[in-house]
Amino acid sequence: MKPTNKSWRLDETYIKVKGRDRFLYRAVDSTGQTVDFLLTDRRDAAAAKRFFRRALENRGNSMPRVINVDKNPAYPRAVQELKQEGVISRRCRLRQCKYLNNIIEQDHRNVKRRTWLAKGYGSIQTAWRTLRGIEAIGMVRKGQVRRVVKGNTVAQLKFIGKLFATAA
Repeated sequence: MKPTNKSWRLDETYIKVKGRDRFLYRAVDSTGQTVDFLLTDRRDAAAAKRFFRRALENRGNSMPRVINVDKNPAYPRAVQELKQEGVISRRCRLRQCKYLNNIIEQDHRNVKRRTWLAKGYGSIQTAWRTLRGIEAIGMVRKGQVRRVVKGNTVAQLKFIGKLFATAA
């Protein structure tokens, strides 16, 4: 995977699982490349911390310089705790501005369009597996895979064929 840049946009959306809303945390960088995603039961500081830890463990993601979020009060608390633990750099800035997150809001459309067809999921494991596939194909289409250009559909099909050992 190609590395992401140091300006993250973070937001959450909901997915229906067993008739209840579960929260899908997603982050993209300033160019629209996917940083990470996480499906959780709650929308609180613990879930936000779990998401940040997961995103920072990924080798392709560098330490963010700035994280743009909406007005959710869980984010400042989670970032402050992670700064005290040394997980996030003290120089990292958290900006709470809803207009800077238009990139992630538009990126949610692809996921919501695909999950809407399912009309909800029967279990969180099924939802998680489906979301991983949706996000993986989205990353390939965005050109995040090395040596696979964004608009080259043939190269994308060959890559997916090799990945899953199928005839494309």
